[in-house]
Amino acid sequence: MSMFSRRKFITDVAKAGMAVPIAGPGFNTGETRILTVPLQKYDDKEIKVACIGMGIMGQRNCKTILKIPGIKLIAVCDLYKGRLERSKELFGKDIIATQDYKQVLENKNIDAVLICTSDNWHDTIAIAAMQAGKAVYCEKPVVHQLQQGMPLIKMQQHTKAVLQVGSQRVSSIVYAKAKEFYNAGEIGTLNCIEASFDRHTALGAWQYTMPPDAGEANVAWKNYLKDNKNIPFDAKRFFWWRNYKEYGTGVAGDLFVHLLSGIHFITGSHGPEKIMANGNISYWKDGRNVPDVMAAVLQYPQTAVHPAFQVLLKVNLASGSEKVEGGKVKFYGTEGMIDFGWNEFTITRNKFTKAPNMGGWDALDTYPAAMQQQLVAAYQKKYSEAEIKPASLAPVTYKAPDGYDDSLEHFKNFFETVRTGKPVVEDVVFGFRAAAPCLACNESYFKNKVIYWDAEKMQVK
Repeated sequence: MSMFSRRKFITDVAKAGMAVPIAGPGFNTGETRILTVPLQKYDDKEIKVACIGMGIMGQRNCKTILKIPGIKLIAVCDLYKGRLERSKELFGKDIIATQDYKQVLENKNIDAVLICTSDNWHDTIAIAAMQAGKAVYCEKPVVHQLQQGMPLIKMQQHTKAVLQVGSQRVSSIVYAKAKEFYNAGEIGTLNCIEASFDRHTALGAWQYTMPPDAGEANVAWKNYLKDNKNIPFDAKRFFWWRNYKEYGTGVAGDLFVHLLSGIHFITGSHGPEKIMANGNISYWKDGRNVPDVMAAVLQYPQTAVHPAFQVLLKVNLASGSEKVEGGKVKFYGTEGMIDFGWNEFTITRNKFTKAPNMGGWDALDTYPAAMQQQLVAAYQKKYSEAEIKPASLAPVTYKAPDGYDDSLEHFKNFFETVRTGKPVVEDVVFGFRAAAPCLACNESYFKNKVIYWDAEKMQVK
């Protein structure tokens, strides 16, 4: 199933003066092609930005946005004083630094906020920011619990605020090019996607370096606790929050959501209808209460825009891999495969032969010799050599240029929306539809049951 015919795709590409990699001479050579980053003119009108949450993502996001003309970081917020001190070292001693996000939202000079906190605060701060008239960039997953999705969506629709979710694959030129091939039907009918995000280091398992002054004298612990304010201070629960379901969403919300964001972007899907997940704490027995190995099967129904297909997801934080971090996404179709690397993909086309196979690992050799000769003669008479020969083509790899940063592109898109009012590339509905199946994986794991999901209504059935 495809959105337009292969013939029309080739014609359109040829009219645009582009190289046609479908069945052309170049497609048989197995070469690598470097993608071109589109040239875009951006308005450099100044936008004053604050970042709430100055951990790893917060600091890196701030460094990234400052590469964009017109962006001025004027305020940061974090519950640990050491990160506020570091922010002043990095971004200037005059920057506003506070442990209270409400002070940021009350600042009338701030146009946009980046929400890079622990997952459990995403919805609360995003809603408050929209009510305060701020444009919002919220890290994935956009919410911590399934029931938080619709209230957040309704608030965005009510306030009309700019809200973009931070899953950068939606802005990637690599995924955009792969989407062209998928829509052209170049791998036939999609039937299965295999996606994983494995790691093999302590840092990859979220055992981050602890500061020596961790304690309530330097951490606004009571402000961190959202539901139960009586929990005693625990440095792991603050600095390693991803390992605890009370503050984070585990491997599903942190890593599966990257995979599903790209999958939904390419297929146009709104989500699965059936979700099953299993896992365990296999290696990192450090007090965490979320699994370090999780596998899930998601069943996507046939819709007007895509066929029925299965998604197999896996994360292993003690994978034994030769790479400290390795991910893969493979789209399997009836006529080929798209195989993604980090900033690249390879497309391989391998059609079924028109003739059924005969010989080799076959029952043919178990029959009497005379019968075999009779069957082979009839087969060769019925099918031509072209119909018997495999119709495979050599793979072609498409890579982003060296130094390409899809996170930077994602932020460029966000700030262009802030300046011009054009639609965001990843709105709150898309963000929740990508996050919800991941959160449902946690529900399936913790409750040991299948989760049935209504992707249109965005609710558990």
